[in-house]
Amino acid sequence: MPELKLSIAEHYHERTKYDPETLASKNHQLDWDKQPIPFKEYKIGTAIDLKPYLKASPNKPESQWWQRLSRLLFCSYGLTARVPTMDKPLYLRAAPSAGGLYPAEIYLISRGTGFLRAGLYNYQPQTHSLMRFWDDSVWPALQQACFQHPSLEKTDIALATTAIFYRSAWRYLDRAYRRIFLDTGHLLGNIELAGSLTGFRPYLTGGFHDQQVNNLLYLDSQQEGTLTVIALADLDDPNQNLMPVKTALASGTQTEYPKIPDGNLLAYLHTATEIKTDISVPQNWELNPNETSDQDKYNFPFCTKISSVTPSITWGKDLEGLENTILRRRSTRSYSGGDITIEELKALLDFTYQPHHYIDQGLDGKPDYFDLNLIETFIVVSGVRGLEEGCYYYAPKAQEFRQIRFKNFRRELHYLCLGQELGRDAGAVVFHTADLKKAVAKYGDRVYRYLHLDAGHLGQRLNLGAIHLGLGVSGIGGFFDDQVNDVLGIPADEAVIYITTLGRPR
Repeated sequence: MPELKLSIAEHYHERTKYDPETLASKNHQLDWDKQPIPFKEYKIGTAIDLKPYLKASPNKPESQWWQRLSRLLFCSYGLTARVPTMDKPLYLRAAPSAGGLYPAEIYLISRGTGFLRAGLYNYQPQTHSLMRFWDDSVWPALQQACFQHPSLEKTDIALATTAIFYRSAWRYLDRAYRRIFLDTGHLLGNIELAGSLTGFRPYLTGGFHDQQVNNLLYLDSQQEGTLTVIALADLDDPNQNLMPVKTALASGTQTEYPKIPDGNLLAYLHTATEIKTDISVPQNWELNPNETSDQDKYNFPFCTKISSVTPSITWGKDLEGLENTILRRRSTRSYSGGDITIEELKALLDFTYQPHHYIDQGLDGKPDYFDLNLIETFIVVSGVRGLEEGCYYYAPKAQEFRQIRFKNFRRELHYLCLGQELGRDAGAVVFHTADLKKAVAKYGDRVYRYLHLDAGHLGQRLNLGAIHLGLGVSGIGGFFDDQVNDVLGIPADEAVIYITTLGRPR
C-alpha cells in the first residue's frame, strides 16, 4: 500500500525538528537593528487607565467592577518586573514567553455594559491601560464569526488573544509557531486562574472563522492573527452561570501543498490551519461525554506503579497565595542539582492535572482546555527523593507513576535539551507529548494549535505550583525531537510538544 501523505501540520512538525546533524545550519545571526518591539501602539484612540483600580478597595459597584477587570488583566499579562540592560530595559510579564519576546496581544470586546461602552479595546501592558480604538458594537459580528458559540449569548465582554508572528520568528524562524502557541497557552493558564481571583469565568473557544475575527479586530493578517476567543462570564450575574460546551472545531486537512521554502513555512501553516467554513452554517457545540475515556492511554506491562495521590496545595484565604505567586513567578536560569522530594512532585501534578481537588478553595474544577485527551505526560526523574531514577509515564486518571525505564538520564538530558544545563541539573523533567497523526485525524491541521495551547496551559500550572513550593521551574521549547523518544523510551508515535524542568534553584 502507498504511504499516506503527511498533512501540512505533520510536515511542518517534521521540517522544524532540531537534529544534531542539521542544527548548526539552522542557526542564524540575529539582526539587532530589526529587533521587534513587544508592545503594540495606537496613534488614535482613547486610553482608560487601569492602575488606580489596583490599589483601592472601592465600595461603589462600578469601581468594584473596574477593580476586578484591572486585576484580571494585570494577573494575566501585566508587567511584573523591569530588568535593566545595556541597550534598553527588558519588561517581564505575568505570563512567561520564550526569549522574552511576548508575541501575544490581548483585545477586549464589549457588547456594551453599564460600566464599559460597546467597542474594541487593546490591553496595553506597558501602561496597564485599555486603548479604545473602536466605539461601535461588534458583538453580533463576533457571535457570527464564532459560529454562535453559546458562551457569547449571555456574556457582555470577551477577550481575544492574537499573535504578532515576527516578534517570535525574528529569533526562532519557522519553529516560532510552536513557541507562539506555547506562550499563548501560558497566558490562557493565567487568564483561567485570574478569573477565579476576580469573579470571572473564562469560556474558551478556538473554533472561529479566522478571517472574520481578524477583520473585526482590524488586524493585518500578514502580521498578526487571532488565536483564541474567550467569553468572560461575570459570576456576580446569575444569568451568566453557563454550562460548559465544546471549545474546539476542526479545520480541513491539507495533504497537497507546494514546496515551501524555509522562512515561509510558519505563514503557510497558519493560513492552512484557518477555519474557512461558511459562518451561516450552524455548528454543534454540545459536549459528547463518550469522547472522554476514564482510562489512561498507556498501561505498560510489568511496570512499577507508584501512587501520586497527595494532599493538595493550599493557596490561602481568598487565594492570596495564588495571586502573589502569579505576580512573582520567574523562569529559573540555573539549578543547583539538588534533589526535590516526591511529595513536592506529587503536589505539582495534583495542582496541574486534578483541578477538581481545588473547588473548595474557590478555583474552577473544570477549566477549559481544547482536548486534554490528546496530551500525554512523561517524567524523567534524576533527583527526586523517594522516587527511583528513570523515565515514568504519568497516568492522571489513575493518579500514578508508571516506570518505563530505569536509569539516570542527566547526561542524556543535557544533550537532548541542546546542551542546556537546565535539563542536566533538574530534579525532574516533564515531557508533554501527542500522537500527531491521530490528533490531525480528529481536528484537522488546526489541532497543531490546540496541542501547543493545551501544553502551554498545563506548563503554566506547573510553573505556578513550583514557584509556590519554593522550587525552580523553566520551560524548554528547543530540543532534539526524535532523539528524545529514542533515548527515553517514549513511544515513537508521541511527538514531543513541550518540556518543563523542575529543580532546586541555584
